[in-house]
Amino acid sequence: MLVIGRADPGDAGEILTVQRAAYVGEAQLYGDPFIPPLVESAEQVRRAVETGTVLVAREGGRLVGAVRGRMARTTCLVGRLVVAPDRQGRGIGSALLGALHEEAAEALAFDLFTGHLSEGNLRLYHRHGYRETRRERMDDHLIFVHMRRQA
Repeated sequence: MLVIGRADPGDAGEILTVQRAAYVGEAQLYGDPFIPPLVESAEQVRRAVETGTVLVAREGGRLVGAVRGRMARTTCLVGRLVVAPDRQGRGIGSALLGALHEEAAEALAFDLFTGHLSEGNLRLYHRHGYRETRRERMDDHLIFVHMRRQA
């Protein structure tokens, strides 16, 4: 049974482990082993938990996913939606995103970005009402697709 709740600072190590496992495929897709989610420290994750909204998904006590949200005036900035590789494709990402939408109910909009080659991510976000707002070339191999969901 999937249980979603707020993370506490003690979850930082588990969140980081799932995050790194989840982003290895993205790093391979873009040919860059130094993408920010892979080089973030446990202390940085702990600070994110302490200063923003971080939700975690657990199955049988195992942390299998997480998502971050941070309010910037009336917009919730969504980041680091991750699901353990062996649990992907089972609705956990959707459940986390939906829970964040509920948790940040005061937000008038939700903003996020993902890489242009991340087709699964783009499909997920479209299913949840996100629409592309712009593209930003980061370098030769990466274009960020910025997306917004109106509340």
